[in-house]
Formats: sequence, C-alpha cells, structure tokens
Amino acid sequence: MILYLDCIGGVAGDMLLAALIDAGAPVPDLSGLGVEGLTVETGKAERHGIMATTVSVTGAPGQPHRHWSSIRAQLDAADLPPKARERAQKAFERLAIAEGKVHGIDPEQVHFHEVGAVDAIGEVVGVALALEHLKPTKIVCSPLPLGRGFVQAAHGRLPLPAPATLTLLEGAPVTGVDADMELVTPTGAALVAALADEFGRIPDMTITGSGYGAGTRDPEAFPNVVRVIQGAETTERGAVSLIETNLDDLIPELAPTAAQAAFDAGALDVWTTPATMKRGRPAFVLTALARPHDERAVAEALLRETSSLGVRIARYDRIELDREHFTVEVDGEPVRIKAGRLDGKLVNLAPEHADCERAARITGEPVKTIWAKALAAAHAR
Repeated sequence: MILYLDCIGGVAGDMLLAALIDAGAPVPDLSGLGVEGLTVETGKAERHGIMATTVSVTGAPGQPHRHWSSIRAQLDAADLPPKARERAQKAFERLAIAEGKVHGIDPEQVHFHEVGAVDAIGEVVGVALALEHLKPTKIVCSPLPLGRGFVQAAHGRLPLPAPATLTLLEGAPVTGVDADMELVTPTGAALVAALADEFGRIPDMTITGSGYGAGTRDPEAFPNVVRVIQGAETTERGAVSLIETNLDDLIPELAPTAAQAAFDAGALDVWTTPATMKRGRPAFVLTALARPHDERAVAEALLRETSSLGVRIARYDRIELDREHFTVEVDGEPVRIKAGRLDGKLVNLAPEHADCERAARITGEPVKTIWAKALAAAHAR
C-alpha cells in the first residue's frame, strides 16, 4: 500500500497523527512509553468546509525537557513494536543531527526544548504506531509549503522556517507561501524527513482511502490540514510513448531546463543524442519517455521550453522488471534502494544517487563509499 502525505497546510506532528487516525489507524496507546499521565485526545474541526480530525497529546505537569540521549534511552526501554521504535528513533536522530548542525554541537549534546516536550514525544511515537497499523510499503510526501515571519523559541526569536527545519528538509522540494506563520514545524519536518521514501507528486496508484488532520489555527488563505491518501500501486505497466524533437538552434544552456520541465510533466526519462542536420549543422535530439497518460503534458513541456515547432511521438510496448523500493541505513543516514525482479528473482539493486550525495554531505564520506555501503546493506537485507 502506498501512503501519500499531502501537506496542504504544512505539517506538524499532531496534524500528521490526526490524519493517520482519520485514515483508519486507531488512537495510539502510549502507555508503553512510561510517561506519567500521557493521554491522547481526538476531536473534529472544520477547515474551509473540510471536516478533519484533531489530536492533542498531553502529560502530567512538570515534565522535563530532554536530551537526545535520554529520549533514545526512553524509546529503547519502551514497550513498542520493533518497527515503530525504529521509526521514532530515526525521527529524533534526524532532529538531533539537524539541531547539532545549527548550534555547532555534537548531536549527543543536543538539549531538545519544544520538541523534547512530552507532547512531541507522544506525537512522534503515535505516528510510528499508526504506521505500524496501516503498514504502508511506500511513503511519498508532497512538496512542502513554507511561510515567513518569526517564532519565539527557547533559543530566542527565530526566523521562519526555523533553522533546524531547513536543515531537516535538505533535498526535499518546497514552495514559498505568502503566510506569516510556521507551516512546517521541526517535529513535522523530522517525521517526513525520516519516514518518506521520496518526495514529489501523487504516484500512480488506485486510491483506496484518505484521511484529514487539522492544525490548531484556521487561516483564511488555505485549509490548514494534512491529507493522507492511501492507494494500491498500479500494476499496468509496459506501454510507453517516445516524444522527441530535433534541435539545431537551441542555446545549449536551455537543454537541462527543457529536460527538467519534461520530468516535472511526468516523463520517466529524458536524454539528448548528438545529430547532424541539413547543411551539416550540428544539432541534438531531445527525447523523453513517458506513460501514455502523461504524453500530452510532456509534449507541451518540450514545446514551451525549446525552440521546436513540433514534436514527434511513437508508441511502444516494453518489457519491465517488477520493481520495489526500500530503505537502508548507511552511517545512520537513510538511503533508498531501487530493486528489480525477473520472475520473482532479484536481478538489479541500485542505491538512489541523490540520497548517497546527501548522506555523503552529512557524514563527510565520499559518495562512492556511501554508494558501496548502501549496496552492501541492500544485499544483506
């Protein structure tokens, strides 16, 4: 099952947990955390005509703020399913690394303030338990809206997005929103950074369910909700469209822009091939491969972004491997793996290069080392 996190109004821990509950997950039992007086209360709220679930996590007064090491020990000792514990640990670890980078200290020394409070711990563990119930095989997150302004935090008055939030979202697509408010909280950013297998548009799937989680505020400009969409992966594969055009008068610097526009329109792959045209003019052929339902959008993207007056389209069938995606950890960093099977037999494994680059930046290792470790971890899985 694919789970798509549609962060319409941004994302916070309570909003994501509420959306998962609205989509069918039970209200999480957090008694295994051993936190005094920890409760989860749900309700309903209307946001721009959309009825959504709300969540409030509270504990007994006087709860301490915690270091990463104490939260890790608490999660280690908690009565939690192994996968839920792993997901919660990963979210807080990503947050500790981000906070440590912002403040110039070792992650082990990070003293959580707002996100170390009992409500945030309950939200993170609650999301992990909700996912344990829904059991998605793949989690995809939408581009994230980011507002401007300031927020008062333990360290002082911070610009929005908060510095730790920006660090957590490195590699994720974002879009600026004309709103002077915090749309993505550090807890929300840590959860999507740790849990999402990829970011982007809604994947090809057959929708099977959905749920809405509401934030506490109700701005006029947009519905302040997170929507989760559940779906079964589409199994119809094989038909593809080849869309291409010859170019002898396009500024070469514009070719990557045209290629990215084709990808954004849904192309599976885009490439260029050197060519010689009439009167011996040097040129290149820009080619995009797309599913039939994306054919028109990809063709229009090439026409908009190049000097072409027309594109040609050919339709093919192709034999494809059965594909799956999973994530391994390399030096504490998640790296997505693409796997291909032929008649059920594993024949291809490939680490996602962008993840290897990000992990290399964080760990200081060469990209080739991260790539090799990820491949070895995938084979050992």
